[in-house]
Formats: sequence, structure tokens, C-alpha cells
Amino acid sequence: MASAVIKFSAILMLIVACAADVSELPNANSQPVTEVCLGCLCQAVSGCKQGQGCEGDHCGLFHITWAYWADAGKPTVRGQNPDQPDAYPTCANDPYCAAQTVQGYMRRYGQDCNKDGQVNCYDYIAIHKLGGYGCSGSLPQEYVNVFNQCITAVAAAQQG
Repeated sequence: MASAVIKFSAILMLIVACAADVSELPNANSQPVTEVCLGCLCQAVSGCKQGQGCEGDHCGLFHITWAYWADAGKPTVRGQNPDQPDAYPTCANDPYCAAQTVQGYMRRYGQDCNKDGQVNCYDYIAIHKLGGYGCSGSLPQEYVNVFNQCITAVAAAQQG
């Protein structure tokens, strides 16, 4: 249990650091995804293990595909030209740029997937996993379980 708390704390610090950088972007107020949501989305997708690189058709902490990156506006690291062949994997494997990509995708496709009357992190995890046009579908149970455990751990940490 102690190692899980330490691991979660380290992951949360990484995400907060990335989110702190994201909050300094132009139009920071238009960032739809909160730091906690980004962190738990990362945890559900990849366990937030840095250095994953590209595997198959996806890259990085958020398992971003080229199409997802393109739909998000092709953000880049340090002003790199998005038309360079390595622009996508460089961004998707960089925590800061990957978080920008998720924000851009959610700005474009954000919607009330579960029809609960609000657009929030539960919708964003569905959009991330199922895409902007299929987000009302069923999510893999393990993905939902890991996400919910993360949200519960964050809530407990904030109270304690």
C-alpha cells in the first residue's frame, strides 16, 4: 500500500508539473481538462509510465495516434514545424506537448457523452478512448476501474 501511495504521489507531481506548464499557454482559460483529469486519464491509459515511446500506432503517456494529434491541431515541441516527419512522435512522447494534444482534442470534440447534462472528465475519458464521434459507446471495464481508483485516491489525498 505504501508503495502505491508513493507511486501515485510521484505520478501526480509529474502531472501537476505538466499541467502547470500547460496553464501558462496562451488562452489557458480555454483548457477544458483539469490537472486531476489529465493525471487520471494518463493513469488509466498507460499507468503514466514515462519513456514508453511509440508502440504500433500510438505514442507516449496518453497513447496518442497520429490522427488524434492532427485533430488536436498538431501541437509541437519548441516550435517545431508540424510537417516534419518526427513532429508527431516528438510531441506525443513529450508529457507537456502530449497534454497540449489532449487539451486540443477535447476543445474540438468535447461533448456530453454520457448524457448527464454536463461535460466533464467522465466525458473526456470516453472521448479519449472512443473518439469524438463514438464516445457514447462502452468503455473497457479495466480502463474505467483504473480511472475511478485514481479519482478516489486524489479525493482522499485532498481530504487527508
